[in-house]
Amino acid sequence: MSGMAYAESVPAGQIQRYTFHERACHWVSGFVYTYCLATGIAFYTPHLFWMAIVLGGAPTSRFWHPILGVMFFVVSLWMHSLWRKDMTMGSAADRGWMENIRYYVTNQDERLPPQGRFNAGQKGYFWAMFYGTVFLLLSGLVMWFPEYIPFHLAWIRHIAVLIHEAAALITIGAFITHIYMAVFMMPQGILGMMVGYAPKAWAREHHRLWYDEVTKGKSGNP
Repeated sequence: MSGMAYAESVPAGQIQRYTFHERACHWVSGFVYTYCLATGIAFYTPHLFWMAIVLGGAPTSRFWHPILGVMFFVVSLWMHSLWRKDMTMGSAADRGWMENIRYYVTNQDERLPPQGRFNAGQKGYFWAMFYGTVFLLLSGLVMWFPEYIPFHLAWIRHIAVLIHEAAALITIGAFITHIYMAVFMMPQGILGMMVGYAPKAWAREHHRLWYDEVTKGKSGNP
């Protein structure tokens, strides 16, 4: 069974897509990551340093960036506990989606094979952000407390900076793609993340395997 139960108390013609805890976790992680993103790129290039000023100044941004970075990691663990089963990759549906990804890119979803609660693209984004967060945390700790790195191991600090930048660029790219897809390509998806439910017709079209699973045995389903 999927990681969430079917709910009866939703408007007619709708299906529960996300629980309250899932939505809270998603939005907290989104806002925290956005802050870390803004302050991080402010430190990355002087051309964007104005972001640090807008967010309270350089000392304030420098103080809160690592703290909220740790918070983002904690929230990512929370999200992992909620969705790890739904995000498992390697199913026949995942392989079918990857083999036909051209139809997803060209907005021909009707030509894609039936999908579960999340398609392979959504799962890929989840794992890119999760493992990217792990590397951001590990490298960030080295950068946060460089005085604890012995002088003869100073090279670790340089490698940590490179890893931090690479992980940041990967998660930034994934984050931008996620926002674009949610806002412009799949507005029903972001609506579901806001209110918790989505139209049954949309669920049948885009996540048919999941729809059939959570509505199995329910009366009154079209």
